[in-house]
Amino acid sequence: MVFLISLQSYGQQIQDTLVFNFKEYLGYVKKFHPIAKQAELTIGIGQATLMKARGGFDPKVEVDYNRKEFKDIEYYNELYSTFKIPTWYGIELNANFEDNRGEFLNPRMNMPDDGLYSAGISASLLQGLLMNDRMADLKKAKFFREQTKADRDILVNQILYNASVAYFNWLQAFQEVTIYKDFLINAEIRFNGIKRNAIEGEIAAIDTVEAKIAVQNRKLSLEQANLALIERKLRLSNFLWLNDDIPVELQDNVIPDINLALDIDSSFEIMGLTLDQFNINNHPKLQSLNFKIEGLDVERRLMANRLLPRLDANYNFLTETPDIASSINTYNYKGGISFQLPLFLRKERGDLKLAKFKVQDAKFELLNTEIEIQNKVITLFNALESFEKQNELIEGIVNDNRVMLQAEERKFSFGESSIFLLNTREVNLINAELKAIEVQNKFYEAKAKLFNSLSTNPTNL
Repeated sequence: MVFLISLQSYGQQIQDTLVFNFKEYLGYVKKFHPIAKQAELTIGIGQATLMKARGGFDPKVEVDYNRKEFKDIEYYNELYSTFKIPTWYGIELNANFEDNRGEFLNPRMNMPDDGLYSAGISASLLQGLLMNDRMADLKKAKFFREQTKADRDILVNQILYNASVAYFNWLQAFQEVTIYKDFLINAEIRFNGIKRNAIEGEIAAIDTVEAKIAVQNRKLSLEQANLALIERKLRLSNFLWLNDDIPVELQDNVIPDINLALDIDSSFEIMGLTLDQFNINNHPKLQSLNFKIEGLDVERRLMANRLLPRLDANYNFLTETPDIASSINTYNYKGGISFQLPLFLRKERGDLKLAKFKVQDAKFELLNTEIEIQNKVITLFNALESFEKQNELIEGIVNDNRVMLQAEERKFSFGESSIFLLNTREVNLINAELKAIEVQNKFYEAKAKLFNSLSTNPTNL
């Protein structure tokens, strides 16, 4: 699909062109780009993981029914149903109903005629009391949910950074084409004037060759610049999508905003930001790693808990008439206890060591990342300060070269200069203007890198 009038509300029309504003361009990328949408899926994954972990505490109904009948003989008819409520610690509440009958029933399973009701509790008294799989899964899921929020911001920030660099390169190519077009017009006007003077015999005919070479050089440079512009425009189109996942291709009359400096800071939400205001503790990457460490530490505590012996106990009140409260007493009960302890605990000790190594590895990664981010931000602030000075210097160089060219043109009109010197002055001005565009582009990229190093997710797009 071609990017047509849909841009009209997002750009101002200048003559026969549409200016594609940088801030609105980023808004398109953030809203419609597949990777930006993919980043939003991480939030849903975190929520789904948390829901799954909470499911470990859902009440459960279980029914177990077995029956055997052969040659008109009822061997057994067994029914066991239970309702369980898991709790936060290793304790589980339950209510049961059991009704068994049959000629070959195990004597221990004999029941009253109307069945037997029971209600009670089961608990892990050592391993699994203060930390168990259900608790660990839920805690890790909560940390993972918060981690996905930070990861989402990092992913969105990265795609916006890549899109920004593509826009800056498009702008640079567009400005280079504009420069070569202007100087091609100047070269053609000069060539026609020199050619006319040569025909009239006022100057040597060889000067027309010099002027023609200048025209050809400008045409060659313009053709190369146009090719670069087409390539960079297509790269920019990689980041442009519309709703329903429709890719967009920019039309020829759509141009970048040459006044980008006016809103680049507000687009990146770094306006007025200084190094003193930078708080590394709020960085999404560090927040993500901290939540990762918290989740790994939960796993470490779970592995440490498994070094304890397993001691499980259960106790249930028994009654035939649950509707009569007085029928429930401590004389009718069913209970039990089980104990388990591996002799060497090699598996458990190995799991604990691995869990500790994972925590240490994540902490080392956090420490290294923190230093990298801090140094990168400091470097970028210094780079921005340097590029501001470079922009001032290159602006002076461009103005001086323009003055020199104008002076050379006056001298040439008086016959005091040569076409060679005039072309040389013009080439120096072209190189200076191209250098100015390059420095400006690096300045914009430094701002984008600062935005990327902060990993912020702009809310005003």
